[in-house]
Amino acid sequence: MTGWPALLGGLGLVAVLFGLLSAGIALFQPVTDLSWIGWNLAIGVLLLAASLLFGFDTVRQRIQSGEARRVGRYGSSAVVSAVSWILILGMLGFLAQRRSLRFDWSEGDVNTLTEQTADLLGRLDADTEVTAFFARSEIPAVAALLDLYDYQSDRLAIRYVDPNAAPLLVEELALEPEALARGLVRISQASGGMVVTDLTESGLTNGLLKLTRGLEKKIYFIRGHGERAIESLGTEEGEAAEGMSRAVDALRNETYQVESLDLSTRGEIPQDAEAVVVSGPTRPFFEHELAALRAYAEEGGALFILVDPRANTNLGDLLEGWGVYLGDDVVVDPVQAIFNQATVPMAAEYAPDHPITQSLRQATVYPMVRSVDATQEGWEALVLTGPSSWAERDLAGWQASGRAEFGDGDLDGPVPIAVAGSVSRIDQAENRSPGRVVVFGDSDFVSNEFIEAQYNRDIFLNSANWLLGDIDQISIRPRLSRASRFEMNADQFRAIVSLSLFVLPEGIAVAGVLAWWLRRGRGGR
Repeated sequence: MTGWPALLGGLGLVAVLFGLLSAGIALFQPVTDLSWIGWNLAIGVLLLAASLLFGFDTVRQRIQSGEARRVGRYGSSAVVSAVSWILILGMLGFLAQRRSLRFDWSEGDVNTLTEQTADLLGRLDADTEVTAFFARSEIPAVAALLDLYDYQSDRLAIRYVDPNAAPLLVEELALEPEALARGLVRISQASGGMVVTDLTESGLTNGLLKLTRGLEKKIYFIRGHGERAIESLGTEEGEAAEGMSRAVDALRNETYQVESLDLSTRGEIPQDAEAVVVSGPTRPFFEHELAALRAYAEEGGALFILVDPRANTNLGDLLEGWGVYLGDDVVVDPVQAIFNQATVPMAAEYAPDHPITQSLRQATVYPMVRSVDATQEGWEALVLTGPSSWAERDLAGWQASGRAEFGDGDLDGPVPIAVAGSVSRIDQAENRSPGRVVVFGDSDFVSNEFIEAQYNRDIFLNSANWLLGDIDQISIRPRLSRASRFEMNADQFRAIVSLSLFVLPEGIAVAGVLAWWLRRGRGGR
């Protein structure tokens, strides 16, 4: 067959084949518009009929010739081969749907759940239902994250509900209309449920933590000695660069309660205190305040102490009683420092076996930090600065000359700048845990200005987790800046699938038929 009948036949065959292929795919995955299938089959049949009508004499001659038998054999072989490949691909797709494997080749593993989330999902001992209340067009945006959770745990069941289609369920759960308008997720177990509106991995994981762990632990921040502001309290202090509101928000996001405590008037640590934080004091404590801190730690409490260089504080006397010494110095590193500022060293050497730092491999940053060392058993250096650093102790000479140079009295690097350890109990009770203390020679690293620098937030939260006994929460948390992605609605998704699976391949096939027909018309083979 030549001429127009050949062109019509080729185009008709392409249309019929793609119509049948689209119909086959639609049986397993309804992403194809039925009108696309119908138009392809109808146009294909019409083109084939027109081809047979205009080229009937040529077809009859070919059938009577020996060439028809050869074409029939080759054609049958091609059809059987094509059908076999389609069946094989269909079986592979079926197996992939039932036994799927995921690979994340993105930079920074932004499509992989963190170790903290994976461990929590692996420890789920009760069936958990996650119900996402979203309109149908908004489901793809949250489904990408929820699918990662569903893949990680068999105990998790994901369900999508359109709130407009389920008003009785919305009323039964007493969901707020404003939150529903933005979209929310409800996590529930047999014991109860809770609503999550922070639709990030951090928000969902911490919602799951609250549901499974129950009671929130309370952390007190000491105030009254020039410590860093933890909240605005009607001013902008907590939100300023030197404030700690972002660090406090990170603690609350870990399901902890945070309150401030004026120890000078109260005189003792509250009974519900799971941990106490002293963040960058600049004035001395009263003796009864030091006694309260000492008694709290020696009765099994948890202290988190951050003391800057040259701070006018008497916490050194308290720490020396436990074998911890604050160096009267400033750590200098002319090589591993931020923006070539020698007094803002980067540290990437950590205690390899301590729970706080065993999963930490990335650098942390400490603006104006002092050395911290411990001499008694039960203490361990958590963080050390680089080998090119030293602790400058001739601070008066440095101030006079404007230059810091390594001298005889200085401490050569790597310099320990944070320690963690235990304090023996006063009552010597064998069945109760000793007090835990973490000491950093800097508080700037948790300020609003630096909390998100490198992995400062992680080491701060890991220290709090260890002090509170929540070892399972210690991990490297997801970065706040995720990889950029295009969020599409359901209609846009179907359009892209149709273009990539059907429209473009069929267009290429039509172009191939046209090229074949043009070459055949010029006498090419």
